[in-house]
Amino acid sequence: MWRQQQGRFRLVGCGVEELRRCRREREAALRKARRERQLVSKRLLRESALEEAEGVAAILGEAEIQQFLQLAQQGTEGKQREKALVNLRRGLQHLEIQQTFIRLEGSMRTLIGLLTSNQALLQLEAARCLHELSHSEQPAVAEACLPATSYLLTYLSGHSSDFIELCLYTLGNLIVESEAVRRQLLPQGIVPALAACIQSPHMAVLEALGYALSQLLQAKEAPEKIIPSILGSAIPQHVLRLLHPGPKLSPGVAVEFAWCLHYIICSQVNNALLITHGALSTLGLLLLDLAAAVQRTEDAGLELKQPSLLPEGLWLLNNLTANSPSFCTSLLSLDLIEPLLQLLPVSNVVSVLVLTVLCNVAEKGPAYCQRLWPGPLLLSLLDTLAFSDTEVVGQSLELLQLLFLYQPEAAQAFLQQSGLQALERHEEEAQLQHRVRALQETVLHG
Repeated sequence: MWRQQQGRFRLVGCGVEELRRCRREREAALRKARRERQLVSKRLLRESALEEAEGVAAILGEAEIQQFLQLAQQGTEGKQREKALVNLRRGLQHLEIQQTFIRLEGSMRTLIGLLTSNQALLQLEAARCLHELSHSEQPAVAEACLPATSYLLTYLSGHSSDFIELCLYTLGNLIVESEAVRRQLLPQGIVPALAACIQSPHMAVLEALGYALSQLLQAKEAPEKIIPSILGSAIPQHVLRLLHPGPKLSPGVAVEFAWCLHYIICSQVNNALLITHGALSTLGLLLLDLAAAVQRTEDAGLELKQPSLLPEGLWLLNNLTANSPSFCTSLLSLDLIEPLLQLLPVSNVVSVLVLTVLCNVAEKGPAYCQRLWPGPLLLSLLDTLAFSDTEVVGQSLELLQLLFLYQPEAAQAFLQQSGLQALERHEEEAQLQHRVRALQETVLHG
């Protein structure tokens, strides 16, 4: 792999550009897997686990569905009308009944009429019926809800936080399922509606909004048709505000908006605008705060309270630094290297992400590696070589390859600090042995 050339060494058959390409391919595969995992994870709000398990005794036919709709629309007592919608909603938890419902002429029109009635309880139950339909695994069911989207958007400016939350999750489910829904929502004003809604003081609303927004941003047409509108609104500033560390930081909300920022950054539409809004400094402060939290919890023998937020923040930092020397320079200027190294012991997932970010910096060349070494990096890498996780060790070896390429003195320091012994434990691991032997040769003969 490595061989000497003109007093330096390089990868045989795998130069720095090839190394970078291989890592980008791995990251693309990881991002694709993350996107697909998020894509299929529709959200479902139900009042209780008991209700979810209750279902209905038998599959409803057209006659029963019509009866429930008629009672809900024309019943003489409020309780009777509400109960009819409750029964319909429970029926709509089943795919067969969903399909029967959308085939039934006038059913959606009647449901939307109830959604727009002046009785709050009927409105809520009608919205819950739509929510069940939005969660369907059949795209045709979601598209049947198209006539309701303008009303769902209108209700985002309402006063009931519970109702707004329900509408947001329903919209998010519909957005992810159908391009037809997205085409309709954009001219209906979903971006300004979300921009207004993101100023809500209710955490549950913000978490639901983050979900709906992330579904919108990950659409295949988002870079051309959606993200420019988002960037032209006040949404990015509010997203960054909600990621800012402090006593008001909500982990659930922050994770949802970290996904949103992830999709915006990956689109490469206008990352410079995000930086002018303070994206990198916000992420830096967030990671500093999380690193301090890691230290406190380790000292107290506790578990980290925000485990899901940390990987998301690191993914964002990775996306920003992957192809940008200027963002790498900013990361170094913010003195984030040592806080990043403090995160290495948290978990294997976190370790890989931290090491990937550091590789992004190191691959930019000698000037960047001079900022990484000397310092605590080498000792930290010796620690990660003791890990049993192949991916962590592999990423550590990649970082060492880059460091030795641009800072040969680091190879000698590695030798003096028992680096060869650290490599020996991985000599027989099939996925690592070629890189291990190349590094051994580099350290001994470079």
